[in-house]
Amino acid sequence: MLLTDIAGTYEGKCKKGLAHGKGKAIGRDTYEGQFKQGLPNGHGTYSWSTGEVYSGQWNNGERQGEGKYCYTINGEDKVQSGIWDKDRYLGPKPERPQVTQWVGVDKYSINRIGDGTRVLIDIYMNGVPNTTIEAFSILGTSGSEFTLGRSIGYENVIFPFLCKINYRTWNKLHSSQHNVIFEFDIKEPGDWRVVITN
Repeated sequence: MLLTDIAGTYEGKCKKGLAHGKGKAIGRDTYEGQFKQGLPNGHGTYSWSTGEVYSGQWNNGERQGEGKYCYTINGEDKVQSGIWDKDRYLGPKPERPQVTQWVGVDKYSINRIGDGTRVLIDIYMNGVPNTTIEAFSILGTSGSEFTLGRSIGYENVIFPFLCKINYRTWNKLHSSQHNVIFEFDIKEPGDWRVVITN
C-alpha cells in the first residue's frame, strides 16, 4: 500500500504484492474500490477518519474525474459534486449540449474539441459533405458567422449559445426533397464541432 493513511489491513486482489483490482484498505482512513499498483485508481469511496467522504473516480491515488465529496464545516453539511483534477475540485460537471428540435436529420453529434469560443457545423450525407443543400439559414445567439472550407459556424461565441439551422435537401436516393430543422443549445464554453447527417 503506497498511501500511508490507508495502510493497515487490506482485503482484495493483488498483483506483485500491491493492491490491484477491487479491494478494501483500512488504516487511519478507509478506501474501498478499484486499485492499481497499490493506489486508488478507477472508481472508489474514500472515508477520512475526520468524517469526510469522497465517492468517484481516482487516478494514481488522487481524485480525478467525476466525483462527490461530502464534508462538514462549523456543523453544516457541505457537498462538492462535479469534476476533479489531480485532487483539486474544478467545479460542477458541465451540462451536456441539448438538441431541442430535429426534423429530417438521421443522426447528429456535438463534441467539444478543445478550448475556445467557436462552434463549427458540418452537414453530411452518405459519409461525404452534403452538396444538395438549398435555402440554407442559420441563426445563433452570439458570435460572428464564418465559413471554413465546407463548414459553417460562429466564432467569438458567448456561452450559453443557442443555434437554429434550416435548409432543404435531397434524400439519400435523390428521389425527393425534404425540409431540415436542427436546433441546439451549448452551455459550456469551448471549441465545438457539430455534425449533422441527412
